Amino acid sequence: MAIKIVEVKTKADAKKFVNFQFELYKNSPMWVPPIKADEVKALDKTQNPAFDFCDAHFFLAYKNNKIVGRIGTIINHEYNKKVGEKLGRFNRIEFIDDKEVSKALINKAIELFKEKGIKKIHGPLGFTNLDTQGMLIEGFEYLPSVASVYHLPYYKEHIEALGFEKENDWVEFRLTVGEHAQKKASRGASLITKRYGFEVVRFKDKNGLMEYGEEVFKVLNDAFNELPYMNKFNDKMIKLYSDKYFKILNPKYVRIVKHEGELVGFVVGTPSLSEAMQKAKGKLFPFGFLHILKAMKNPTVIDFFLTGVKHEYHSKGVAVILFAELQEEMLNAGINTIETTGIFETNHNVISNWKNYEHIQHKRRRCFVKSI
Repeated sequence: MAIKIVEVKTKADAKKFVNFQFELYKNSPMWVPPIKADEVKALDKTQNPAFDFCDAHFFLAYKNNKIVGRIGTIINHEYNKKVGEKLGRFNRIEFIDDKEVSKALINKAIELFKEKGIKKIHGPLGFTNLDTQGMLIEGFEYLPSVASVYHLPYYKEHIEALGFEKENDWVEFRLTVGEHAQKKASRGASLITKRYGFEVVRFKDKNGLMEYGEEVFKVLNDAFNELPYMNKFNDKMIKLYSDKYFKILNPKYVRIVKHEGELVGFVVGTPSLSEAMQKAKGKLFPFGFLHILKAMKNPTVIDFFLTGVKHEYHSKGVAVILFAELQEEMLNAGINTIETTGIFETNHNVISNWKNYEHIQHKRRRCFVKSI
């Protein structure tokens, strides 16, 4: 029977779009579900300020009157203007192991993009760099962090069969922090702090942390501006993300570095919430938030969630200070395991630093591209 593609138009459609992922992965022990309400909001023009600079549409695939796949299409006008290309992003793609389904979904995206003059399709990519990015192609046996993604192993074969090629890869690491490495890092951080007159800001509570939310994202704009797929967060996006993330962070694992009163770098570590999110099953209430609170208070793994250093300070060792501080806090709490988020495989400076620790490079995700 032919595949029918239907656009998401209503909130009820959006819920079907979100719920399909839960149905598809219900027997996958390594999948970490998102919060359903957050996913529904992300599809809503009135709730997601990224629609100020993006055109986005979302579609469901039906076969025999049953949902068998989904896809989003995004044109990020700000990013396209920045790079001078006509690019379309496919987003939140999920499908059963049926090549007719994956082909119908991608063809729908290509059809829409061609109508709008788009020359290349790439993805999976989100509205911004803090949205879902990349397709998992290695490391299916490892539990991902909440800042990463999980996909079924057959996805890569389907996408490549449709003529897509590699554009960029992110790699992820698991690091084991030891006392010897920490002492060495602390000595280096102390020397750098004194040499340049840096100040380290630590936090006892969320109120102090919230004061820096918007400043952190402004540093992120500077630090990440040259990265692929990145365009600067506008004021609405900064407000959205600072409210969303800074209200739930454990302030013990956040550090800020200042120079002459100016915020020049930050690191955000967060207790791993992967198992807690699995127990929450996509809902904060009535009991999901309890699992998350427990994980925040008694972590065994820290996710290296986000870091940024202003471009002019990259060569002054700010990252060394930040990472030494995070490690010290972890070891004081009896935690020695870090999960990194995705790092572009071409970022040799960061990767070489991770290799100073006992480590495994255990996950890889890919952005694919195709001319249309």
